[in-house]
Amino acid sequence: VQLQASGGGLVQAGGSLRLSCATSGLTFSNYVMGWFRQAPGKEREFVATISWSGTGTYYTDSVKGRFTISRDNAKNTAYLQMNSLKSDDTAVYYCAASPITRYSGGFRFPGGIPDLGLYDYWGQGTLVTVSS
Repeated sequence: VQLQASGGGLVQAGGSLRLSCATSGLTFSNYVMGWFRQAPGKEREFVATISWSGTGTYYTDSVKGRFTISRDNAKNTAYLQMNSLKSDDTAVYYCAASPITRYSGGFRFPGGIPDLGLYDYWGQGTLVTVSS
């Protein structure tokens, strides 16, 4: 299984970036996909997640209204569109995959925040730097 994150870079505050997560070696439509980020000196944190069908999404409060997670099951790829970027968004962004078998009770998380441990596979990360 491979997850390849790309699309990071240097952008000015207020700008936009689109991250991609290309996957291989798994049945993409059987996985929940998520984006997480880790800023220097901080723990990895949840950003957004999308259900296997793409019909359900969750976001951390700080990115709601600015970021949009999506997926294309035909291309085995997940995306994170990031608009109105702020310096606080500077981090390494990771994509991750969580098997559908963990969601027998439905696509829901306590407090709307999924545990990182739900995700079995992780990409290598792509650096996003937002200059103020």
